[in-house]
Amino acid sequence: MNGLDPHAYVEDLSPGTGRLRPRAAFTTDLPTITLDGDWSFRLASGLDDLTGDFATPDFDDTAWDLLAVPSCWQMTGLPGEPRYGAPAYTNILYPFPVDPPRVPRENPTGEYRRAFDVPDGFPASAAVLRFEGVDSAFAVWLNGIRLGDGKGSRLTTEFDVSAALRPGRNVLAVRVHQWSSGSYLEDQDMWWLSGIFRSVSVAARGVEDFFVRTAYDHTTGQGTLAVDVTAPTRVSLSVPELGISAADPAGPHVIDGIEPWSDERPRLYTGELVSEAGERIPLRIGFRTVAVVDGVLTVNGRPISLRGVNRHEWHPLTGRTLTEDTMLTDVLLMKQHNINAVRTSHYPPDHRFLDLCDEHGLWVFCEGDLETHGFEPGGWRRNPSDDPAWREAYLDRTARLVERDKNHPSVVVWSLGNESGTGVNLAAAAAWIRRRDDSRLIHYEGDFASCAYVDLYSRMYIGVDELAAVGRGQEAPTADPADDAHRRALPAVLCEYGHAMGTGPGGLSEYQQVIEAHPRLAGGFIWEWIDHGITRTAPINGQEEPRSYYAYGGDFGEEIHDGNFVADGLLFPDRTPSPGLVEYKKVIEPVRIHIDPAAGQINVRNLHHVRDSGYLDFRWTVEDGGEPVGSGGLSVPATAAGATTTLAWPAEVTAALDAARKNDSGDQVWLTVTAVLAADETWAGAGHEIAWGQGLVVAPAASPAPVPPAPAIAHGGYVALGPARFDARTGVLTRLGDLELDGPMLDVWRAPIDNDLLSAFGEAQIGPWLAAGLDRMRHDVLGVEPDASGLTVTARLAAAGSSCGLGVVYRWTACDTPDAAGRTRLRLDAVVTPDGPWSVPLPRLGVAMSLPGTDAEVEWFGPGPGEAYRDSRAAARVGRHLSTVSAMQIPQVRPQENGNRHQVRRARITTPDGTLLISGDPVIDLTVRPWSTEALTAASHQHDLVRDGRLHLHLDHAHHGLGSAACGPGPTAPHVLAAVTTAFGVEFSTGR
Repeated sequence: MNGLDPHAYVEDLSPGTGRLRPRAAFTTDLPTITLDGDWSFRLASGLDDLTGDFATPDFDDTAWDLLAVPSCWQMTGLPGEPRYGAPAYTNILYPFPVDPPRVPRENPTGEYRRAFDVPDGFPASAAVLRFEGVDSAFAVWLNGIRLGDGKGSRLTTEFDVSAALRPGRNVLAVRVHQWSSGSYLEDQDMWWLSGIFRSVSVAARGVEDFFVRTAYDHTTGQGTLAVDVTAPTRVSLSVPELGISAADPAGPHVIDGIEPWSDERPRLYTGELVSEAGERIPLRIGFRTVAVVDGVLTVNGRPISLRGVNRHEWHPLTGRTLTEDTMLTDVLLMKQHNINAVRTSHYPPDHRFLDLCDEHGLWVFCEGDLETHGFEPGGWRRNPSDDPAWREAYLDRTARLVERDKNHPSVVVWSLGNESGTGVNLAAAAAWIRRRDDSRLIHYEGDFASCAYVDLYSRMYIGVDELAAVGRGQEAPTADPADDAHRRALPAVLCEYGHAMGTGPGGLSEYQQVIEAHPRLAGGFIWEWIDHGITRTAPINGQEEPRSYYAYGGDFGEEIHDGNFVADGLLFPDRTPSPGLVEYKKVIEPVRIHIDPAAGQINVRNLHHVRDSGYLDFRWTVEDGGEPVGSGGLSVPATAAGATTTLAWPAEVTAALDAARKNDSGDQVWLTVTAVLAADETWAGAGHEIAWGQGLVVAPAASPAPVPPAPAIAHGGYVALGPARFDARTGVLTRLGDLELDGPMLDVWRAPIDNDLLSAFGEAQIGPWLAAGLDRMRHDVLGVEPDASGLTVTARLAAAGSSCGLGVVYRWTACDTPDAAGRTRLRLDAVVTPDGPWSVPLPRLGVAMSLPGTDAEVEWFGPGPGEAYRDSRAAARVGRHLSTVSAMQIPQVRPQENGNRHQVRRARITTPDGTLLISGDPVIDLTVRPWSTEALTAASHQHDLVRDGRLHLHLDHAHHGLGSAACGPGPTAPHVLAAVTTAFGVEFSTGR
């Protein structure tokens, strides 16, 4: 520390002073004093507003506030008004001028004080003060003695307190600065939050450190164990399950018949280190060997495929301060949704999360606390990654990453960081890791152009065509032939893809098909796990009870921000799974069930790493028009990992299908086979569904013979057609039986999804759509012509100022003869013809209408039960589904198009005023909302949406695909909705 400036450490490039060398996180039976709880707290506005003598033990802090530790100070006061500053969100840009290592002198600084007692007998002469996480720089005093300072927000920092700690009362003082030179290394696409956000403790120290090194030989079944121990006394090793009781933990100890650790069978052996001083340290040992074999990523001699997610630490009320229960919720949800891998974006997580990954089985890419993305807009000028002056800071962060987490079998890859350009400091960090731990691979996407110092060829957000080229080893060559040869020998991973922002992502099935087709492709990680919404409350329309919503960038008055780009997860902020997570679970299911009606066979393909399918129970169900007609268990032989079993339909299935055929309902008959857990696992109970498959066994009967049409009869202001009434001037359907209606009319606009509004690679789709006026199309009626067989309405849809339009002919017919249920069907046949040179795709193509009501029961036959779109529909299974309009709304953090039911064959909407029945010809996409598209488009948050007393129906022939263009590719060619001549039909009827 510069003696002339007591705060020089804030901008100094040094990672800290007075700190102990990093070591592993572990538990011990030596005593620990937890310092979590309420601390005295004062927030200073900057370095000119600090309390000069706050570290003295007798300083009077009774007038200060109390603040919980751990916590992020900007989150205090939520869901009301923040008490200490406010959260701020940027994706790339630093929220201060880029002038490294300098930061603003108006630097909010938290001053913390905590008095605590040290009990008699506590070994104060060999104790450490441990901070698990402090953002961003901090200095520490104990009993008025300055211990040191540190940076590296999401890394553990320890100080020797043997000279300052005393029996009885002690006073700890900590000064935490929001900004520091370290902030330039922590630009990680998340809320900027500050404080002591992980736990603090004083711990007795005996054994200093240890490194559990294991290996597994898949050819012999032998495991090798060596434990390197650093301790002041001799330490012995005991692993009773393996018959090990050794005075020398280093061995190496070679053991036959080892059960290796994997994500599917996370076998942990219980052991213990015991020092001569009597200290006992429990161990959980997993044996596994990570290697690249012929360009393929393997563990224990077998290829692995990463079905992963990127995980930020987040809670909508506490920010980056998480409880162990919240971490467990994350792990269990991942396992329950077939996820097998986590990239800890973009920093080491709370070490307890890795304990859970060890226990329940997740491959982990453990990432360093590093991102300098904010230098990219300036052409990477002055980027710390290539500046030798920052070398110590890079190596310090790398060492603290590796040393803390080195004993976790779940950690199979060290990741240097994220989006920090390239440079000598990253190369030095990789070299340091190789010297310290050669048992794991090294990852860093930013070096993809050469891969000179990494072990994986990593890419983010590339399209499926480029991914397939990488899988074939046909990517563009590097500048250096030696680097090119090295890179082509590496496995490839998608460290980020399938950007899960808003409605979507689309195209996950296409990615997975490519991944499974090429052994070089080791899978990837969806961006990301959870929406980073912050819980807020606000009064709505003068109501006394405020409504809750989730805030995002800009909602706290930030000078610069990136809006709702922080809400891009597979979970909503309250950890409710989004439709995107449900889709991902289906796309990556580890067992594939294919039903072949023509051959009368069921194929079960096991995509597991090592586990056979014997842990699953298989069940079958036959449904006729969504009605169950038979079900039972299915005997499937245990299928080895990588193998496929084919079996003929058992007699019970054949009998149920024969009964359905005899029933001759004229409806679709589907056979569904599911695979569920046969017994409880640590992460889910027996009966939890892992995979499913469906097959259409009986197609619907041909359409009934035509019946005489009813005439359309003009009656002054309306036209009557069977049970329907139309406005004579506009041709709009106003009544069907006793049910009041408004519409349907041609509709091509949708409330833009995030993937429409944003684009990381080129122009966003919203630009051409708005330029074409698709959000303001006028529906001009050109003719309303009743005749003896129906009603023809001719119209044109176009925007002011545009010479292009869409011509539409609505042909309405009704049957003179009621059907078997006594209903008279009303049919609409629409033909849409583009007029002019249409160069943009349409958001949607269908008809929109409304009817009175604020909620309704909705029943449909078709895929469900959740939302689905043309490029995100794998998780929707055909059946009869029941919901309500309210339940069909998807609470995206920023409201947008959502809730579509794809390829519905028929639907029933029941309101207090009556029931509307709808049938597609053969299918339609169905959306029902309690607010209009215009209201949905205008809303910024969920609390902006207010029911308007009508139910708004969209009956679509097709939608434009979802893609993931907000940070990735848009929809692929098959899912682009081109403006071409299109015909589609819908039938309506009413009933009670």
